[in-house]
This record gives sequence, C-alpha cells and structure tokens, in this order.
Amino acid sequence: MRLLAFFSTLVLVPLPASAAEPWTPLSIAANDLSIATGQPSLVLMSSGSTHVPVWSLSGGTVGQSVAGVIGALPQDCAAVKVEIVVTSDDPETRPEFSDVYRVHLSQLVDGAPFTDRYVLGKTVRTALPDAPFHSRTILLAPRYEVVPGAPLWLRIQREPGEEGDTFTRPTGLAAVKVTPLPPLPEPRVVQDVSGYNSWPMIQAIGDKLVCTYSRGSGHTIGEDSRAVFARTSLDGGLTWTPETTVADTPGYGEVTVGKGLDSTGAMLLWVRRIGKEWNHDLYRTTDGVTFTRIATPPLQVAPMQITDVFPIPGVGLMCLWFAGNYSDKPVHSWGMMTSGDDGTTWTQKTIESGLMKEDWPTEPSAVFLGDGRILAIGRTEAGVKTQFQMITTDLGATWKRSRTNIGDVMASTPSLLLDPKTGLISNYYYERGQGLLRRRIVDPERVFDDPMAWPESEILAAGSPLPWDSGNANATVIGDRHYVSFYSGKAPDTKVMVSEVDAPVKQE
Repeated sequence: MRLLAFFSTLVLVPLPASAAEPWTPLSIAANDLSIATGQPSLVLMSSGSTHVPVWSLSGGTVGQSVAGVIGALPQDCAAVKVEIVVTSDDPETRPEFSDVYRVHLSQLVDGAPFTDRYVLGKTVRTALPDAPFHSRTILLAPRYEVVPGAPLWLRIQREPGEEGDTFTRPTGLAAVKVTPLPPLPEPRVVQDVSGYNSWPMIQAIGDKLVCTYSRGSGHTIGEDSRAVFARTSLDGGLTWTPETTVADTPGYGEVTVGKGLDSTGAMLLWVRRIGKEWNHDLYRTTDGVTFTRIATPPLQVAPMQITDVFPIPGVGLMCLWFAGNYSDKPVHSWGMMTSGDDGTTWTQKTIESGLMKEDWPTEPSAVFLGDGRILAIGRTEAGVKTQFQMITTDLGATWKRSRTNIGDVMASTPSLLLDPKTGLISNYYYERGQGLLRRRIVDPERVFDDPMAWPESEILAAGSPLPWDSGNANATVIGDRHYVSFYSGKAPDTKVMVSEVDAPVKQE
C-alpha cells in the first residue's frame, strides 16, 4: 500500500518555454509528498496568521522519510541538483545545533527497473538558524546524472542517528526543489598514452603551464617501472609539448607529490622515490622541460608525502607533510617543513603525532593569509567523512585542527589557491566514487574560526566514477584563470586531465 501511495504522487510541474539553461527549478510541496518509511506526520506549522504544511521529521527516531516523483525533466538537461527547504518552530532552535539529511534518487525509465539508476545520497549536515520560523535551503545532491524526459523519484530522509545531528527536536520539511542542469564542460587531455598516468602536479611558470605526473602499470607506488614525466602548454592546456622525463631512477618507483615556486619564480617539484629506502627529492626547473635535483633532505620523520610549497615572507618556503601506514593504530603524524635558501636545505617540525587514522589529516594544502596566519585543508582517510581544517596564527608555532562541513568527499586531496586581488580561497578537490571535480570558494575570514561555515561546492568537471582510478586534484593560476589537473580512467589505463575555470569574483 505504501509503495502505491508514493508512486501515485506524480507532480507535473510546468517547464519554461525554452529549455535553454538556466531552467526554472521544479518544486514539490509538502502536500505532494507521501510517507515512504517510518511514521513522519504532515502538520501545519503556524506563526501568527501564516500556516505552512510541513512533514515533521523526528530528531530522535531514525528511519523516517517521505517520497515523491517529478513527472518529467527537460529533454536536453544532463543532470539535476536537489535541495530541500526546512524550518523549525521549536524555541530551542539556534546555530549551536545541527541536523543531518540525505536524499535517495532514482528514475523511472521506460523498459528498465526503477532501481537501475538508484543512488543513495551522502548525508549533509548544516547548522540551524538563529531562531525558530526561519527557513533553510539545504543542498542534498549537487549533481545527479539523469535520462532526459524520464520521471525522477526521490526520497528525503532525516538522519538523527548520525553523529552530526545534535538537534533532538522535530524539524519541518516544507518543500523539495529540483533544478535541471546542463552538461559539464569537457576537461582537456594532458596525457593518455597506455599505462596508469596518475597523481599529476600542475604549476604555472609565467604564462606556461607545466604538468608533471607519474606513470606505472597500476595503482602502485614502488614499482621500478613507475617514473615521473612532464609536458608544457602555452595555450591553457589545448596543446602540449612532447613528454620529457623528470625522474626514472633504476630500482625505484617515483611519484609526484608536491609543487610550488621558489623566490625567483622557478618551479619546484617534490618527487617521492621508493626502493631499498624511501626518499623525497626536490627538483627545480625554469622551463618545465629540464629538471635538476637540488635536494634530498635527511628527515627525522620519514613522510608518506611532502605536499605543495608556498612562500612565507620573512621565513622563506614552507610545505606540509604527513607520515603513517594507514593502519588502525596510533602511529600517524603530520607536520611542516621550512627552507630559508630556496629549497636547498630544510628544517622539519612535527605538529601532531600518535594519531589514529580517523584523526589524521593527509595530503594537506595550505595558504598564507598574512599576520602570521596560515589556513590548511587536509584529506580524511577514515571516520567522519569530512575534510580537516588546520589553522595557525603564529607562523606554525602552534596549530588547531578541526573538522569542516565539507562532506562531499572520498579520499579527496585538497588544493588551495588564494587570490591576492579578492582575498578569496578556492578549495579544489575530486570526489572519488562519484567522479566529480569540485570547488568551494570562501572568504577566509568566514571560516578561519568557523570551519563548519564553508559554502556549498560547485561541480566543474566529471571523470570516471571509480573509487581509485581517478582523482587527486591539483591547481595553479595564470591571470584570472585557474587550471586544475586530475587523473581519470580505469586500470590499467588512465589519463591526466586539466580543467580551465574562471577565478572567483568577490561579490559586493
């Protein structure tokens, strides 16, 4: 009976006269949704003479959800994003509490089971507003690829059993908004020869893009056949020079792990070299073709990786590192390195050690904000699937690590760019499994002391939706354009790609 109930809720929403983007959002009001699971109740939420029908979703009972169907999607859309509008009439409503929701999605395509295109969305946690009777629009699915014209089924579920749902009172689901989306721009190919082309690092030297990457036989790091290569482009990645070899040491597997610029504007490249022992070699190039190894620093703690290099006035160069073995034992650590001589020698400092894997920030990226302040974002390997934020106000003497609200991740390596003109940070990362290159843009003043305040992500490009054969975003800038490299494919063959996007513009 319940199955029949929600399939009978077919919402036919008028489409715009022209299907050209942007499309008008398609809406489902609370009255057009039906119970799918549990026992949520359809009630009127009243304030004065205003009465809004909402689905009351418990803050203590798990398994409550409602469902509905959008009757048809535009014929030329490629995907949709799904948002919900929620509110609360409880006097305890305030931002120190948060709640968690997710969306289940599928399509009713002719001749196919309606479970074929089923997707369980990720949980989304947001803070409550300042007071009751304030509405919130929450983005649950930034992009769900669709079959144009086919009806879309969706189910909205509150998740009070999740750690982040701290509001134990009911909330009210007032509406669901579904916005059709156009196709994503196609990224440009850097290298697609046979082999596992992977883990790229991209850096601009003036107006020249230099993309370095590693190639082996698969998702491996220590095989002798794995080496590091480079190509350059003067037209934003449309065409690339022939490949040159950066590092191919006999008996070692070599992988690009970090990049940056020295004080003269030359490119620096960290290469991890694994064989009889682990080393990290620093290479320098002025043209992106010829690379010279300038350092193999002796380090007290052997890093898993040393990440991107960035300048600190009065200090020199800085980069972050992390070490560990990905086990469930407290053996993981991370720290920083500084150089006052453009990378010839380095001083290493451990910031945290003895960490469990769920508390371990990996593959971090950082930017210097001035006045001794540094903001870094780290990838998460276990536990709550959100990126870490690490901050310091004293040039790295002391640090504070926190979880963020950036949850559309899976082993997602961050890459931060700070725009000196606008002061905005762009956080680029690739959501593995979904195959989506994402960006979040923020004024660092908004999140420096509030890591749960990162705004929603935008999706820039798509790659292969596989857990490990794609990912590892790395970004650089030329003028008002950002260039983001990543890799994509299916083992044993993957390719290195680059997407070109506009630098963010600060809204007045």
